Amino acid sequence: SRQVRGLCGTFNGDQRDEFTTPEGDVEPGVAAFANAFRAAGACPALGPAIPDPCDGFPGSRERAEAACAVLMGPAFQ
Repeated sequence: SRQVRGLCGTFNGDQRDEFTTPEGDVEPGVAAFANAFRAAGACPALGPAIPDPCDGFPGSRERAEAACAVLMGPAFQ
């Protein structure tokens, strides 16, 4: 049987094990889970708060909202 693991979750219908690390541990929070997949030295570790991706890129929120409006519109209903 095929198993889905990693940053996309387990896709088994049980949300309690979605944050399973490569070592098989289940992390309670997003930051600890993401840090388990971080390559040492490749990027800074996440803190307890999840940063808003739109904060680092001016105008991103408006573009994202426009793109979501298309996906939520009548063409995809």
